[in-house]
Amino acid sequence: MGTPSDRTPLAERVEELLAAGGPLPIVEAGDPVLRRVAEPFDGQLAPPLLARFVAALRLTMHAAPGVGLAAPQVGVGLRIAVIEDPAPVPDEVRVARGRVPQPFRVLVNPAYEPVGDGRAAFFEGCLSVPGWQAVVARHAEVRLRARDEHGRAVDEVFAGWPARIVQHETDHLDGVLYLDRAETRSLASSRAMAELWGQVTPERAAAALGFGLPDPA
Repeated sequence: MGTPSDRTPLAERVEELLAAGGPLPIVEAGDPVLRRVAEPFDGQLAPPLLARFVAALRLTMHAAPGVGLAAPQVGVGLRIAVIEDPAPVPDEVRVARGRVPQPFRVLVNPAYEPVGDGRAAFFEGCLSVPGWQAVVARHAEVRLRARDEHGRAVDEVFAGWPARIVQHETDHLDGVLYLDRAETRSLASSRAMAELWGQVTPERAAAALGFGLPDPA
């Protein structure tokens, strides 16, 4: 990483956001920042400012609430994301979706690649697309390479729901929303999800709404 500077335009933008205090405003679909490839982090934020920004991302993620948040979602086009999932779910959800607790992590300049050919499809939502969910088929297992907020290398394999979170947040840094990968016929409002599609897996929704699912791995 390069020499930090507090005078970059991105640093000024982050300072402006942090000055308001509290959770940061989340940018919603339609804002161009969500459709741009984020700039690799190379010291644009000095370490103290980076630490404050990371803390604000975590606060914002918790307040939303969500299990991941990427910098572009608060209007900052840097390749930084945070993830954390306490996974307070019933055992049947944990087993079917592979949703297990994930500690707080900061991902700097992350990139992933699939491990094997397995794919899994579940309803997925996004803090930048409030009020809607859709079924997305994603790699069941991925290898993530990144740095943490201290510049230390991250090289780890994620499976199940943690793999989904990693892919979702990394996609944000490439200007990709989950809707780009979704089965469009599955798109459902929060009300429809609550009334019709609360099952652990999306098979009933697929049959009723007329979309396909990947073959079991």
